[in-house]
Amino acid sequence: MTPVRVVLVDDQALFRAGIRMVVASQPDLEVVGEASDGAEAIGVIRDTRPDVVLMDIRMPVMDGLTATAQLLADPVFDGEPPRIVMLTTFDLDEAAARAIRQGASGFLLKDADPEFLLAAIRTVHAGSSVIAASATRELFAHFSEPAAKPVPATFGELTDREREIFALAARGLSNAEIAQREFLSEATVKTHISRILTKLSLRDRVQLVVFAFEHGLA
Repeated sequence: MTPVRVVLVDDQALFRAGIRMVVASQPDLEVVGEASDGAEAIGVIRDTRPDVVLMDIRMPVMDGLTATAQLLADPVFDGEPPRIVMLTTFDLDEAAARAIRQGASGFLLKDADPEFLLAAIRTVHAGSSVIAASATRELFAHFSEPAAKPVPATFGELTDREREIFALAARGLSNAEIAQREFLSEATVKTHISRILTKLSLRDRVQLVVFAFEHGLA
């Protein structure tokens, strides 16, 4: 199996060294690059083409929010940029919420346990669930606009079954949890999720959660 390729972006060299040691200890993960600020990160990520980026939010020169926005819109990735996980010291960080709205695939607290960090990298790469689902829901419940946006017409294209799956995924349930709850195979759930994301023009599961909150569907 090809290892998941990871880039670390943080202005603290000691923190990066600790994360590198944890990630490199796993046979299915590989650190392919590091950067100390957002501007440097863009070059490193273009060169190494990682699967997952761990991106600190607050850095000198260029912060993680700006770097994330540029990377997700960068044509060099041909519409398939890496999954970006924001690193923050605050569990209710408005900057993390903004980054996720831009297209980041989740957020992690910088003091997370090593086991949780490793699981988060694998989770975001697999795309089968949302990192820290309850924390993600709390983040968007806290920073969502008071008035929900009108539900797009595309939501009406979902079948009744897809709406049921959408509601469960919006609560942060994984494919396995939805499959058990709905008496379906995980492959069937994965197919439903893929169709939902395509119909709603969403990139991944966390964007589905954002969509649900912003349109009053959570």
